[in-house]
Amino acid sequence: MKTETTPRVFREAVLAAVIGGLGAIGLVVRPFNESVAGTLWLAATVAALIPAVVWVLRDLRRGRYGADLLALIALVGAAAVGEYFAGALIALMVATGRVLEAYAGQRAGRDLSALLERAPLWTHRRRAGEIESVAAAAISPDDVVVVLPGETVPVDGVLATAGVFDESALTGESIPVVRRASTEVRSGVVNAGTAVDIRASAAADASTYAGIVTLARQAAAMASPTARLADRVAVWFLPLALLIAGAAWILTGDPVRAVAVVVTATPCPLLLAVPVAITAGMSRAARAGVVVKDGAALETLGRARCLAMDKTGTVTVGRPAVIDVVAAPGTDTDRVLQQAAAVERFSPHVLAHAVTAAAAARGLEPDAAEEVGEQPGQGATGIVNGHTVRVGRLPSHAELAPWAQAAQRRARLDLAALVWVCVEDVPVAALLVRDRVRADAARTMRRLRSAGLRRLLLLTGDRVDNAAEVAQLLGLTEVVADADPADKISAIRAERHDGVTVMVGDGVNDAPALAAADVGVALGSRGSTAAVQAADAVIVDDRIERLADAIEVAQRSHRLAVQSAIAGMALSLAAMVAAAFGLLVPAAGALVQEGIDVAVILNALRALRTHRERRTEAIDPLVARFAREHEQLQSARDSVRQAADALSRGPGPSADAAVRRAFDLLVEHILPHEHAEESQLYPALADYLRDPEAMVTMSREHIEIDRLADRIRRHLDDAGQGIRTDQIDDLRATLYGLDAILSLHFAQEDEALFTLART
Repeated sequence: MKTETTPRVFREAVLAAVIGGLGAIGLVVRPFNESVAGTLWLAATVAALIPAVVWVLRDLRRGRYGADLLALIALVGAAAVGEYFAGALIALMVATGRVLEAYAGQRAGRDLSALLERAPLWTHRRRAGEIESVAAAAISPDDVVVVLPGETVPVDGVLATAGVFDESALTGESIPVVRRASTEVRSGVVNAGTAVDIRASAAADASTYAGIVTLARQAAAMASPTARLADRVAVWFLPLALLIAGAAWILTGDPVRAVAVVVTATPCPLLLAVPVAITAGMSRAARAGVVVKDGAALETLGRARCLAMDKTGTVTVGRPAVIDVVAAPGTDTDRVLQQAAAVERFSPHVLAHAVTAAAAARGLEPDAAEEVGEQPGQGATGIVNGHTVRVGRLPSHAELAPWAQAAQRRARLDLAALVWVCVEDVPVAALLVRDRVRADAARTMRRLRSAGLRRLLLLTGDRVDNAAEVAQLLGLTEVVADADPADKISAIRAERHDGVTVMVGDGVNDAPALAAADVGVALGSRGSTAAVQAADAVIVDDRIERLADAIEVAQRSHRLAVQSAIAGMALSLAAMVAAAFGLLVPAAGALVQEGIDVAVILNALRALRTHRERRTEAIDPLVARFAREHEQLQSARDSVRQAADALSRGPGPSADAAVRRAFDLLVEHILPHEHAEESQLYPALADYLRDPEAMVTMSREHIEIDRLADRIRRHLDDAGQGIRTDQIDDLRATLYGLDAILSLHFAQEDEALFTLART
């Protein structure tokens, strides 16, 4: 399925060079020998005529015609009446247009080889007590396959022993899944635990992963090619040009007039201006961080009306993160994170990375751990400062205290996974883990709606409740959850009936849908190779906001291409009328056509420019500083809710300590951060946005944060020796209210402000 773009560009460039050389030599020798000059120009005309016949025949076999047919008629007409100079000019414009079009079509095909390369060629089979290496294709149903850690499961089967699997390639869900013995496991998932035995239920070519490869191939083969804008315009322009030329010939009896009409009707504005606009748009998109693989994809992207997106790794970060720490009464959450990170710091498990990343974000240095071991599906254990610390699943014999039951309920409500931290087999904390929505996702969706996209769909293999919550946060119009690759293809095909549909994804399971869409867009920085190869465009960094940039660039390029084509055709139509009345001979008509070409090409080159953008260099360091502080303030923010939770158990030393700790963190960290934003960041942003009132809403939230912090201070001043029962209700309401405002305020800044500047 690979294309030969570079040879094609080379062939077209050689053709243009030959024609240009013949024409130039003809101009040099014409003062000395007009006959030789005419012969050279005729040779240039024939040089373009031969490939033009091939292009036209190829189009006619496909049941279509377009700009190439009109160019062929102009070349034949010029040669037939002896207007060789006009023919040479037409030939040069046609050849130059093909070079530009070949360059814009850098890669017309979709290479899905990465899907095949990811499928394991060899595997291990257990037979007669021995393990042998065999080709994956040799596995038959009922064979026992041994899958080592890190290997891809080659066939569908049933587990003989429990295991842990990374199923993101099939479902997109980033959190590994524990599968018990006697449960089914599908090919294409990766063994994230110890070696497991699987009894094959199907051969490799009849398993789940082979089905994904087949779906991707079928989708790529069924994706209809996009007609060139030049051809779509030429469908009506060609008959009109022939009608005028025929009328001029019949009414005057002069075939030269007909040739003059056809020469001035040569679709050079289409053959040149449209590729120039599209190529310029591709260059502009690349500068914006999106590599578009061919010109047709950019042109189609500019007409998009529906956007379908994968969830995990596309609109979410794609990595689980600790969103909260629920600890037992009297337990220091930072201390718990230090102990958990000490045990997990060398584990390759994705949840272990979430734990260590949470500790690092709070500036916590993990303690030293000894005798660290890991039991797949259960967790890691180690000795930290003389205590046995276990991080992972809750021990089956553990009795849940009220705080732990509350943590389980909180996890269900937050749609989060739980990672338990136990010291000496006693649960002391629960870490709530989930995949976060990208900070720039909401702003991107707003920009896409402003760009005219009518439908925004979420297509994901994740659970319905997780998908629905993400869709609600981003304001998406529809959700298709629990979707396998076949379901995604069906949804894409249904949407294509209502308009041009774009699919965005990053995983192996997205590759078929990317191939089936009118335009597939992959996230290249962390997306799978299969997704990148199946896509028509690739976002080269990890910001989904680049998608909105690409669509805006594509729309502008398409608009300029259409504008240039229509203006060029209108001017050509005026020249055709002049030629029909004998005001332009063929050579003069060709020169007039050259002037039209220059005008429309200059207009098309405007696609290289962008709307005037405000430079952000002055505020970039400031924005980056406060964005980093947001991460570092997570522990202080968590303390506010933890204090409110502690008060729910009534007054006492632990509740009093929790509230005082939360207030100290407010005064020492959060309030100075907010005051610095008010005095330094907001004035800079207001100046950048050129609106002195732009930050009024954010400033009002700062005032409310100060007010609630002061209310907590007055409560503590009144508490004397400890918080009293009559203070509990109002103090809890104040703390929960402050937690809500802080969460909303930080989210607003992350989405609306910190994505404005480069990161």
